[in-house]
Order: sequence, then C-alpha cells, then structure tokens
Amino acid sequence: MSTDITIAAVGDFLMKTRIINSAKVSDERGYSFDKIFDQVAPYLRNTDFTIGNLETNFGGTGSDKPSQKTIDAVYSVVKRHPKTGWPMFNCPDQFAGTLKNLGFDVLTTANNHCMDCGINGLKRTLKVLDSHGLAHTGTYRSQSESQQYLIKDVKGIKIGVLAYTKTTNRIPVPSDQTWAVNLIQPSKIIADIKKLKAQAADLVIVCLHFGREYGMFPNDQQKSLIPLLFKNGADIILGAHSHVIQPALFYKVKDNTGVSKQRFAIYSLGNFISTRLYWNDHTLTGLITHIHIRKNDDGTTQIMNVEFIPTWTRIFKSGGRSEFRILPLKEALNKQASSYRNELDRMKKMYEHVKRHIKRNTEAAELKVL
Repeated sequence: MSTDITIAAVGDFLMKTRIINSAKVSDERGYSFDKIFDQVAPYLRNTDFTIGNLETNFGGTGSDKPSQKTIDAVYSVVKRHPKTGWPMFNCPDQFAGTLKNLGFDVLTTANNHCMDCGINGLKRTLKVLDSHGLAHTGTYRSQSESQQYLIKDVKGIKIGVLAYTKTTNRIPVPSDQTWAVNLIQPSKIIADIKKLKAQAADLVIVCLHFGREYGMFPNDQQKSLIPLLFKNGADIILGAHSHVIQPALFYKVKDNTGVSKQRFAIYSLGNFISTRLYWNDHTLTGLITHIHIRKNDDGTTQIMNVEFIPTWTRIFKSGGRSEFRILPLKEALNKQASSYRNELDRMKKMYEHVKRHIKRNTEAAELKVL
C-alpha cells in the first residue's frame, strides 16, 4: 500500500527590530509572536513535515537568563556590523516557542546572518532550538555534530535535509571551527547527498541560501548548481536569500545512478516575514509551498504535485506601534476586509505577479498557485 505525505516549506524569517518590538508584551513572558502568524498557521500545522529558514539568532544578551531591562535595551535598536554596515539579527528566545506552536519540524540555520552573534551565539541558537524540540541543520556546535546527518522518518518515509549558505556576511568563522557553518561547496554537497542516500534516505531535500538579494531571477551560480545537484541525487531544492520570490522548476531528471524521476526546485521562496525593504512590495510577499510526496509499494518515492500559497506581510499601526500579520493572499483578497482596504490594490498586484512568475520556467500542471 502506498503512503502519501505533504511537506510544507517557507522562506526567510527575517526578524527585523520593528517586528520584535511589535511582539513585546507587558507580562513576564517578555515577547509573544503567535498572533503574527495566526491566519497562516493552519497551512503549516495541517501537514506532515514543515521546514523553514531561521534567518536570525537566539544569541541571548550575555546571559542565558537576561533581565527584562536588558532585553528591552538590546532589542530596541538595530545593531549593524561596524565594518560592512549590514544589520545583525538577534531575536528573543520566545520566538522559538512560536515556531514550535506553528508546527515546524526543521529549521535550517545556514545563512548569511548565522554568525551575527559570533560563534557563541551560533551555538546558543542551536541550544534554544533543542530546548523547544526543533530539529536543525546547516550550523553545528562540534565537529562530530557536523558529521551527523538529519534524517526524519515521516510515516515511514525517511526525509534527509541538508542546508548550506554562500556567505556569512564577511564575519569569519573561527579557523579552528570551520565545520560550524556549511558553506556552498558543490563537492561537499554532492558527498553529503551520497552519505544521506547511504543511510537509506528516501527523499533528499537540499536548502540553499544563495543568489542575489532582491533579484527576481536566478543568477548563473543558481542556474548551474541546481542541475548539478539533481544529477547527483537531490530530489527537492529549496532556495532562499533573495528576499523576493524567484521561479520554480519541475521536470524529470535521470541522476548518475540511473534513477529517472520528477525533481523539484524553487530558486527562492521569498520572505515569510519581513518589513518592507527598499519600498519593495515583493519583499512583503512569500510562499507556503506544499509538496505532495508518495512512497509506492515498491519502495520508490515520487513528487506528485506542488501547491503554492502566496502570503503577504501586513503592516499597520495600533496603539502607537507597528503591528505585523502574515496573511494567505488569496484568502485575504476574497474576504476584502475593510481593515486592509488601502492595501488591496498592492495585494492584488503581488498575487497576480506570483501566479505569472512562479511557473515562468515551466508549464507543468503539477505546479499550482492557490
């Protein structure tokens, strides 16, 4: 008898300071992020396996149990790298509880901000994820941990997940701990895919933090790397980093072991949450991607179809501060609530863009925008 499962995947959790400040509450909890995601929670919880990119850190404030006064002082300003000027992200630990409540099973941690709080912050981030029962891959606390592969058994389907980043924003990984961050090196990724398959993974997902920020289309590195990884056994490739949605691919590939089957990649899932970057509505638009998988009686695994639920980060004022809500775009447009009447034209424009843009490289009927 065959087994069917659904994988949900989202892009960057870009936890900017305004978003963090919007979640501040007056009681002893400090911060509560749940209400931001209430309207999209069913699309994440009602699946069998949910994965996202944690583009922030749980670096603490110099102590594992900082005082509320210290928390308020740290999170009220944007920290920037003194040499590059890039923002440096750090988020209250309570956000990990929200991710768990939303149904996330795996967070990828290899991205250009993973070293923002230094090597100690990187390691503390993984400790916080562990404390909430959230699996993770892409960054590591020890060399032995970096050699262990993440494989999750979902209803008898073994899913292996790998994650890599093209950069750490010029923040150096300590020379004696280079294993702490998976950097994009094709030979290493190919070797890791082979090791996952040697451990009987039925499905290999490779998460890549790559491409050009705000680029609507993949660059040459992206376009050359995805076919190479397909050829070497990757089944699903999930891209992030551009902060805007880039097109998807879905076609049959014969890998170098002779196995021919449908494989899926998306160059960038966009932001799952962010502020509006450079006055660009594309940075407020993301995707919840549902990938439907079947394991057949003969043990083979195939991708049946893929559905995209476009999302919108709504930003509004309440009580003198910014508030954020992630909306499923089509559902929100159908409701046409008066509370976001002024945004409807922008939301419609982004929804129509996603419908055209996501399938730009293919006419595959198996790709559906909902």
